[in-house]
Amino acid sequence: MDRHILIVDDDEDLSFIISEMLENYEYQVTLAKNSQEAFSLLSNHTYQLLVLDVNLPDSTGFEICKSLREVSTVPVIFASARTKEDDRIVGLDIGGDDYITKPYSMKELLSRINALMRRTYGFIEEEEIITFGDIKVDIVARTVYKNRKKIALALKEFDVLKVLIKNKNKVITKEALLSEVWGAFNEVEPSTLTVHIRWLREKLENDSKNPQYIKTIWGVGYILEVEDEA
Repeated sequence: MDRHILIVDDDEDLSFIISEMLENYEYQVTLAKNSQEAFSLLSNHTYQLLVLDVNLPDSTGFEICKSLREVSTVPVIFASARTKEDDRIVGLDIGGDDYITKPYSMKELLSRINALMRRTYGFIEEEEIITFGDIKVDIVARTVYKNRKKIALALKEFDVLKVLIKNKNKVITKEALLSEVWGAFNEVEPSTLTVHIRWLREKLENDSKNPQYIKTIWGVGYILEVEDEA
């Protein structure tokens, strides 16, 4: 699975130390030193977890989290020198998943990140290969087979499929799909998603006009309906 973390903190030395530590544990890390950089990155990339400092030069981590929660459920850990109980409560109430106060040990931060990643994405670690019907998807290798024949998917086609698999047998809105695949603050038109869904059906379904797996829930979004899983 993807393990890409965005760290937003104006303490560049601390961010570099955290980045080095996380990369030693096979995480991919991107750094932003203010909210403007963070919003720009979130508009063009997807991340599996954010570590947000509360005090930023041009805004606060709270404001980033508020905006993020309007379009995304990506896990957020606040890391802040603010130690008041009220700040912790605010951070959790607006959608933060955890709150760690500075100074903290790298070991504690890593433990909290690992725990949150397991809670959020644990099924991917256990089910790297997903099978339904005559389709086999290897999440880690990013390969797809139909009737044992490899199917070539474009980058975003696979990303859409992966999100559908993560939410299998549950309806996912068009907005949530766009957010997870193209970034939280993307400006992609919904028609782009519609096209990618059509391409997936043409490649995976026996009858793309009457799909067995990737179904449209009119006015809401899509669902991947599967029965056989392995």
